[in-house]
Amino acid sequence: MNPELIDQLGSQLGANGLPYTIPIHPNLVHITLGLFIIGIAFDFAGAFFPLERSLLKMLSLNAVRSNFFDVGWYNVLASAIVTFFTVAAGFYEMLLAQPSPGIKSAWGLEALPTMLLHGVGGVLLLALIVGMAVWRGFQRYAWRKDTSRQVQWSYLFAGVAVLGVMFVHGTLGAHLGGEFGVHVTADNLLRYGEDPNLLLK
Repeated sequence: MNPELIDQLGSQLGANGLPYTIPIHPNLVHITLGLFIIGIAFDFAGAFFPLERSLLKMLSLNAVRSNFFDVGWYNVLASAIVTFFTVAAGFYEMLLAQPSPGIKSAWGLEALPTMLLHGVGGVLLLALIVGMAVWRGFQRYAWRKDTSRQVQWSYLFAGVAVLGVMFVHGTLGAHLGGEFGVHVTADNLLRYGEDPNLLLK
């Protein structure tokens, strides 16, 4: 890459090491997580609906089983779509990252291995979430469209496993921000000898 172009880009970066004030990737991550968790949770609620029916009736909640599955499907589908943008923003922001050197995370990893694992994990999660959405779509529109329980138990347990992968992956991302100061404005200001209390009012 042209060194002048790199210098020009560097001069346009803010105190957080990005050309914009608030990092995009962490915000999209929470949308991805929220949509997927809600999708799996509502599919579980639909699967256990016969057990819940009396409780819902006692609470005067008129719930229809298919509505739970509607929420599950649309949230998993939306999560798959948003995750493409989440991963793209993550790779862009990772390319601009300048983590604090000489630090190890709570897991004993330095910044570069943490970033690499987080990047590879992001691609893996993208594949898993898209795969889950495709699997969910086949169940909804082909395999189980005429059954009252729209999802397979194997799908639900796979969803729980994906949530476990999300937890590990999210912890790596938290280490990047919390322990290595990647794109954290106050951390970068301190590294450059500035006082965040004076500059971030």
